Amino acid sequence: MPTIRAMGERAQAARTQLAKLDGVAKRTALEAIAGGLEVGCAEIIAANALDLQAGRESSMSAALLDRLSLDEGRIVGMAKGVRDISAEEDPVGRVLWGTVRPNGLRIEKITVPLGVVGVIFEARPNVCSDAAALCLMAGNACILRGGKEAIHSNTAIAEVMRQALERSGLPADCIQLVEDTSRESAAEMMGLTGLIDVLIPRGGAGLIRAVVENARVPVIETGAGNCHIYVDKSADIGMAAEIIHNAKTSRPSVCNAAESLLVHRSVAVEALPVIAERLAVKKVELRGDAAACAILPGTVPAAENDWGTEYGAYVMSVKVVDSLDEAIAHIAQYSTHHSEAIITQNYAAAERFLREVDSAAVYVNASTRFTDGGEFGFGAEIGISTQKLHARGPLGLANLVSEKYLIRGSGQIR
Repeated sequence: MPTIRAMGERAQAARTQLAKLDGVAKRTALEAIAGGLEVGCAEIIAANALDLQAGRESSMSAALLDRLSLDEGRIVGMAKGVRDISAEEDPVGRVLWGTVRPNGLRIEKITVPLGVVGVIFEARPNVCSDAAALCLMAGNACILRGGKEAIHSNTAIAEVMRQALERSGLPADCIQLVEDTSRESAAEMMGLTGLIDVLIPRGGAGLIRAVVENARVPVIETGAGNCHIYVDKSADIGMAAEIIHNAKTSRPSVCNAAESLLVHRSVAVEALPVIAERLAVKKVELRGDAAACAILPGTVPAAENDWGTEYGAYVMSVKVVDSLDEAIAHIAQYSTHHSEAIITQNYAAAERFLREVDSAAVYVNASTRFTDGGEFGFGAEIGISTQKLHARGPLGLANLVSEKYLIRGSGQIR
């Protein structure tokens, strides 16, 4: 097993070759990867079965087992995702700006690959193929490190992709998987200055915090998702119940699932029972403040840490607020700045919420589950960036490049 440093050196060598390729060559490689995933479906499912067995033995939650699970349909979906990336516009070499200076210098700003991208992720093995395909189309070599929960699945997927690269005439080291899932391997990746150009963490709050606090290489922070939905006093309660049910239960383990519910006091007595009844279909546990507990018998009293928790499960915190001001202040205090929504029929309240809530995606009368590159029309994404530098929101193909200035002269001196 190569050391992390050796992998970084191999990735740097591979990315210099990758940077020379045009879009046709990259698309050929991506088609080979998609076909390889389909042909290798049985082997990937067999490897995934080992991870699922280990997950059950370690009492992994049903939601996390769902994130981990692969079947033929999901693998076909992974292959489709790779082809969708291949069909996108090549993000490399686009001219962003140009000018001719009075002295005759012609200056252009163009997009160029980032170089070597490290991705540290958890549980979901489809991230392995998504991240690799996005990096490849953007001209970047990648070093992937998944969690121990999906090591067999990730190893099988990475091997399929590396073989496809070789069949396409590209260096297999354009895509590498760290098979050591210890904390030490993650720490070594975080310190690989000069070899990893940017590091992207994708997972829960603990993983993201560890990378942001400890990495010495540049980091694009993708977000943990303590996403809020606020039911305003003018809300259509039936609409609110449907949106909240979708945002909480359609896939509770993902980062754009709603975790926190705020309800205006003037409609709480009417709205909360309707919302709770809809959530009860999926047996969602509610953890509420005193007002919510008084309205909904059986609600678990919330502790302070509930307001800031990304549950990733069928659990939701509930708080009754006196005003839009209080709702916005609560979100500002506890949000991870991922996705927030207001349910309202009041135009002024909606516009204030859009303007004042400082998150990557802010919704009016829609589920937070739409925060996704595909749903936004960007195609696949490597995560949802919650920071403000480089990119914010769905981190898609167009965001996996940097910029370079090209200056053409005819002997000018200064």
